[in-house]
Amino acid sequence: MAAPVAEPAARPVTRDWRGRRPFWGGLLVTLGGAEVLFTLKAPLPVILHIGMQGLAGYLVPAVMLLCGLLILFNPAQRLFYSILAVLASLASWVTSNLGGFVVGMLLGVVGACLTFGWLPDQPLRQGRQRRLERREARRAGV
Repeated sequence: MAAPVAEPAARPVTRDWRGRRPFWGGLLVTLGGAEVLFTLKAPLPVILHIGMQGLAGYLVPAVMLLCGLLILFNPAQRLFYSILAVLASLASWVTSNLGGFVVGMLLGVVGACLTFGWLPDQPLRQGRQRRLERREARRAGV
């Protein structure tokens, strides 16, 4: 009989942290905001449009970035942040390089939609439930 492989101690902690918040939605919104912000500063001759003397061009992706971080670290207010993130993502189309050449805008919209649809009290998936039961059985020494 093969000995069970021990998981690193940090792995279950990060899984539990990610499981209690809309992790992928917040991450996508953050990446979308960062991508739009970086395309504004790109040394490319392709820069199409930076809105009203540059202020809106930097403000909108900063709001996207902030919303993504707030979704990750304050999931209790996820609905407000996701609505604000989808509005900022759509506004980036007009204010900053067609939404970071469309990629940043799409990341922001998809992440905001994932966040809006996330429910904190969902039952665990079957695979995750089995892993949790096996981990508890190993801790109990059965």
